[in-house]
Amino acid sequence: MAYIGKTPTVGNFQKCDAISVVNGQAAYTLQVGSANVSPESVNHMLVSLNGVIQTPTTAYTVSGATLTFDSNLATGDVIDFVLLLGNVLDIGTPSDDTVATAKIQDDAVTLAKMASGTDGNIISYDASGNPVAIATGSDGQVLTSTGAGSPPAFEAVSADFVHIKTVTASNVSAVDFVNGTSDVVFDATYTSYQIVINDLVPASDAHVHMRIMQSGSAVTSSDYSFFTHGGGSDVSAGNGNSNADNQAEFKLTGQAIYDVYASGNYFGIINCSKPTTTGHKKFMWQQSFASDGDGVKGQSGAGQFDGNTSAINGLSFYMDSGNISSGNFSLYGRKTS
Repeated sequence: MAYIGKTPTVGNFQKCDAISVVNGQAAYTLQVGSANVSPESVNHMLVSLNGVIQTPTTAYTVSGATLTFDSNLATGDVIDFVLLLGNVLDIGTPSDDTVATAKIQDDAVTLAKMASGTDGNIISYDASGNPVAIATGSDGQVLTSTGAGSPPAFEAVSADFVHIKTVTASNVSAVDFVNGTSDVVFDATYTSYQIVINDLVPASDAHVHMRIMQSGSAVTSSDYSFFTHGGGSDVSAGNGNSNADNQAEFKLTGQAIYDVYASGNYFGIINCSKPTTTGHKKFMWQQSFASDGDGVKGQSGAGQFDGNTSAINGLSFYMDSGNISSGNFSLYGRKTS
């Protein structure tokens, strides 16, 4: 239902300016601060005449800003005061800092009523229990606790096992993971490393070999010792076990990998312990592949580099003959908790 008329002045209690009685006059103008004011109705007023509160409608009426008594006033009459009550059914505008939590309904504060903030910020609390905005993080960061007494923060992911780099091979003689000016893959951040080789296909039947790298170059000295053992689906073809000392590389596979599976023929996992520290470097590997005419092979092995004890700054993978036709080589770092 639409309201027609003057917009109510809600919750606005006002005392009108003093009114001087004019002999023989019944009507008087109501003002506050010398400006005309209009009460909500005759029942929204308190009028005192000669010390007596007057009865609305009976003793006086109001129309707009004009107060009219039921009879003319005479010299000597005193209008003590006129109070305007405003809309007494409405609390009006609360004073600053007066609305308590109990006065607000649950779920009444909507997002539209909240102050604007920065995109991506999250609301938390500081050590004093006051709300604070947590600054927006960057892509890839996670929200982590910073301990008691401080709000959480966006920080880089801290993981014990981290992907460092993947190299996709396509008809190459070797795949190298080596430190470079803009490509640091071996450092003291991790205590061990893992290389996962997926879908390796040789250009021709060949063994997978691996060498360590120092000062950016593959080490070819006769200081590699290793063994590989396992089994296969065709037992008559043998297991392909091999072992040797004082070699110029690690021979990971005990038999040659079949070259006919273009979708990928070799899967291997190679682990390297503490490559960036001094001491003999140790390796372990597990692998699955198909060997020409011999079915599938499953082999595991271990190796040690017995030469100088300097830190390793890379690894090189290659076939003992021909190129690597295709394959994905992924390097991971592992921290010690």
